[in-house]
Amino acid sequence: MSKAKGRVISVNESLVGAKNTEGAVINGEVAYIILEDGKRLKSEVIDVKQGGVVYLQVFEDTGWMKIGDLVEFTGLPLAVKLGPGILGSVTDGLQNPLYELAKIEWFLERGLEVSPLDNTQKWHFTPTVQKDDVVTGSSVLGHVPEKLFQHKIFVPFSVQGEYTIESIAQEGGYTIDETIAVIKDGSGNTQELQMAFDWPVKKPMPFHERSVPEKPMPTGIRILDALFPIAFGGTACNPGPFGAGKTVLQHSLARHSQADVVIIAACGERAGEAVEVFKDFPELIDPRTGKSLMDRTFIVGNTSSMPVAAREASVYMATTVGEYYRKQGLNVLILADSTSRWAQALRETSGRKEEIPGPEAFPMYISTLISAFYDRAGIEKLPDESTGSLSIIGTVSPAGGNFDEPVTQATLLSTGAFWGLSRALSDARKYPAIDRIDSTSKYPSLLQKEEVLYLLELLRDGKTIASNILLMGEKGITDESYIRYQKSELLDSVFLQQNSFDEVDGVTNPERLRLMFNMVKEIIDAPVTIQGKEGIRSHFNFMRQAFLDWNYTQLKDEKFEKQKSKLLKLVKQMGYAEENV
Repeated sequence: MSKAKGRVISVNESLVGAKNTEGAVINGEVAYIILEDGKRLKSEVIDVKQGGVVYLQVFEDTGWMKIGDLVEFTGLPLAVKLGPGILGSVTDGLQNPLYELAKIEWFLERGLEVSPLDNTQKWHFTPTVQKDDVVTGSSVLGHVPEKLFQHKIFVPFSVQGEYTIESIAQEGGYTIDETIAVIKDGSGNTQELQMAFDWPVKKPMPFHERSVPEKPMPTGIRILDALFPIAFGGTACNPGPFGAGKTVLQHSLARHSQADVVIIAACGERAGEAVEVFKDFPELIDPRTGKSLMDRTFIVGNTSSMPVAAREASVYMATTVGEYYRKQGLNVLILADSTSRWAQALRETSGRKEEIPGPEAFPMYISTLISAFYDRAGIEKLPDESTGSLSIIGTVSPAGGNFDEPVTQATLLSTGAFWGLSRALSDARKYPAIDRIDSTSKYPSLLQKEEVLYLLELLRDGKTIASNILLMGEKGITDESYIRYQKSELLDSVFLQQNSFDEVDGVTNPERLRLMFNMVKEIIDAPVTIQGKEGIRSHFNFMRQAFLDWNYTQLKDEKFEKQKSKLLKLVKQMGYAEENV
């Protein structure tokens, strides 16, 4: 491990050039730039040139840095500390706990570093191995209770080859820094192990055995679960213009999706929206457990007002934590908002390095980096035959809502589901504003495949007829086409739209989704004998309102069955809807 030193020779915003004066330097290692006042600014080596010139990206403000400042190289890559205590915490992209930093200084000072995990808390460790047992990297030594889960304590994943247990701690309370096991290799060399260990954030954790994502993950959002689903271990791209509802959609996914652990990577989100997450999530009650939602949540906060380099670090740090909890046998969901600002950070760094630019000045390798990020998702079959999954949903904020820009296109090629947000739908106050025609998914739905195609066909017909109405007016189409159009509009308003702020309609479980689909199909398949556009419109307005009233009724409430009967009665008595409401 090198302990090289150098001196600053240039400063270009977050890109700092240094002259290596002592020892070897490797690409990707962490370095500290020591200012005149003694503050140590963390940075990462991103390029090593001939002649001892090294380029660093600095994770903090480089103001007041000057030529000649000392640089200390650690010889270690940028890493995240993995162990019990991550869940429920809020950190920046370097795993500095923000609430702990605020106790030291309300306005975050440069150079402040706090232990990523609480090293004073004692965890009740229960061993699951004995002396002389054979272990290797990722073998389980025991477990401790963490929030809602039994947190497995691993042999560090970096350990290669077979070792025997020389000693193992007895059941009891230990901090993350205390030795809980000593292992010995075939040559007699020993190694002490603690509950926590480091892992490089840019190095994907190896899969024990990888599986294809096939099981749909219920999200509680009907348009996703029915038409454009995501599977456990799958990936999704959620692009859209400003104000189209990306953040609200992500918050709903965090609260209602059937993931065990949710990781929110605010990698460039506006500061106001990030603060809303920090304030609201600790107060939210998890509907699945009745406890705080933060008990299964980890938040990484690097807003658009924070240094460029930290945005990139936050994406990789969140992903590494997600891989770790996947190895715990849990279903993990990462919500990255917004990957566009992460890509913009890469563009700024690339520009300062004077690299050859690609389309729209993004790096030529932007597609490779985005693909590598989403490739870290997936399902892993673990040695104990259990499975864990890591799903990634990345929002993209293309300028002007242009889906043809490089980041959106690269993301589309790397993900299995495309949830394109529509400006027209959001302006019409339709939530979620996911485009019903252009969105796609390769994952299985909670509905049958033929049922999904049945709904999509109706939506396409409705859009075509709507275009004809806009062109020729209602008088220019037949009553039969107008009925088909009204059925499409009813499907959109009562099934695909939801009120995210309502306790009942804001989340739909698979059982209710099936009941709602059956009712929608009953209405769509029913013959309509009403004549005239006015009568047809009036009938479907009554039907729509009755269905919406049903949506706001609790599944187990007696009113639910009464409203369902009322709806069925309206379906049977076509042409007499007004008298029966």
